[in-house]
Amino acid sequence: MEESLVKMYSPLALAYIGDSIYDLMVKKHFVIKSNMQPEKYHKVVTSIVSANAQSAFIDSYMDKLTEKEQAVYKRGRNSSPHTKAKNASLENYLKATGFEAVLGYLYLSEQEDRLKEIIDESINFVVLKV
Repeated sequence: MEESLVKMYSPLALAYIGDSIYDLMVKKHFVIKSNMQPEKYHKVVTSIVSANAQSAFIDSYMDKLTEKEQAVYKRGRNSSPHTKAKNASLENYLKATGFEAVLGYLYLSEQEDRLKEIIDESINFVVLKV
C-alpha cells in the first residue's frame, strides 16, 4: 500500500491494526522458538504485549525511530482513545497506542523488515528485563 494512503488512516486505526499485528507476531515468535502449553504461551505473550511493557519499550527506543515513525508515534500517543487499558495508567496506555500506531503504519506501508526489527527488539527488551 502506498505510504500516502497510509497517512489517510487515523492514528487509532493504525493502532488498531498494529495491536493485532504485534499480538500475532509475538505469538508466532514464541510458537516457533519453543514448545509450551497454551497457558504458558499466554503468560509470556501477555507480559510482552501489555500496555506497560510497550510503554517501557518505546521510552527506551524513541531515539531509534525514524522521523516518520516518530511523527506517527506522536499522532497515536496524542489521540483520544475511547477506552483505557485495565492494568495501565493513562500515560502508559497512550504511549502504547503510539507504539501500536507505528506498527500499524509499518505494516500497512509494507515495511516488513523494519516491522520485524522493532518487534524483535521489543521482545528482547521485555525478556531481558524479566
